[in-house]
Amino acid sequence: MNDLWLIKIGEISLKKGNRAYFERMLKENIHKKVQRYTSETGVMAKVSSRRGRYYLETGIPEKDVIKILESTPGIVGFSRAYKVKKTLEDLAEISISIASECLSAGIGGRFKFEVRRTDKSLPLDSYGYARELGGVLLEALPELTVDVRNPDFIIKVELREAGYVYQMQKKGTGGLPVGTAGRGVLLLSGGIDSPVAGYLMSKRGLKLTAVHFHTPPYTSPEAHDKVVRLAAIIAPWCQGLTLYSVPFTECQLKINQSVHPSTTTLHTRSCMMQIAEHIAKKRRCAALVTGESLGQVASQTLESLAFTNGSVPIPVFRPLIGMDKEEIVVLARKIGTFETAIEPFEDCCTLFSPEKPVTRPDVMAERLVYEDIKGLDNLIEKAAEEALIYNFDELGKAVKN
Repeated sequence: MNDLWLIKIGEISLKKGNRAYFERMLKENIHKKVQRYTSETGVMAKVSSRRGRYYLETGIPEKDVIKILESTPGIVGFSRAYKVKKTLEDLAEISISIASECLSAGIGGRFKFEVRRTDKSLPLDSYGYARELGGVLLEALPELTVDVRNPDFIIKVELREAGYVYQMQKKGTGGLPVGTAGRGVLLLSGGIDSPVAGYLMSKRGLKLTAVHFHTPPYTSPEAHDKVVRLAAIIAPWCQGLTLYSVPFTECQLKINQSVHPSTTTLHTRSCMMQIAEHIAKKRRCAALVTGESLGQVASQTLESLAFTNGSVPIPVFRPLIGMDKEEIVVLARKIGTFETAIEPFEDCCTLFSPEKPVTRPDVMAERLVYEDIKGLDNLIEKAAEEALIYNFDELGKAVKN
């Protein structure tokens, strides 16, 4: 037997003339995820939408439906629902069943109804249906009591083209559907911050490609594998993700040999930005995304950020810029990246960090130093061309190139 899931939108409903575009993109994103699942399992799934609501009818197990829907930006909430006729008898029958399940589960006996009636041809208003259904429930299950201020459970009823009854609503990601805000490149390190930055920009509708920089033999295969796993973890929120793993050893050695030790991190970041911008052109991306937070480390002071901004002609988004580490960690735990991110494998930025990095560089002077590094342009192009490519589908599974 297939279950019915009622899916709600939030910010999309505020759109005016182009709301239909956002709704269509969300429907397509949900469809792609469930189609990816059903193509592997043969389970049936159907996605439909009517008047600001989406409906998923499927035999996919509940735990997998929850994973699919809670990691889809644009969805604010979803519930397993029952579709019935819009008669008091049918609405009451399923409401009694839901209340009985709540009692059996030990949730408690205080309840209330929340009714939303969009079908104005019905004989009662929303309050009238809530009153009548509450009376039937009290008669059928005398151990229940009405408590509109502090209920143990709420039975929700929507009266549209049919009646929809449900009890528990799970929270979605919110935001906008992936793909509605264009394309960007995420600089993905092995740390806590950058996966969270990718998650937040996906919530704003940006379709991401990820770029990682590794420096063999100075960084280990385990450090590289860690980043590949992080890419797989955030892929569902990104509606699938392509990762470019860039060999960065030659570029980094060239920089270390050419600039003052205190500025190596500064110039290394600039080089990374230029390689990421090179890949952005290939992928038709119009912005870069980083996990930088103002003042968190030496390379994230106002002057250092100004220097790296000047390295590329496209915008650089920093969604964590005003967040502290605790706030970032909360989000990392939420999306499941934290435990992987804290594995003790150092990336290239950590290994080559100077003991006393410059925190307030002279932007113009350091720009001239960077531009004077002979042969770096060729190394940048070479690194971008030699990047290894990893693809992950909408469910986070690896896909062959």
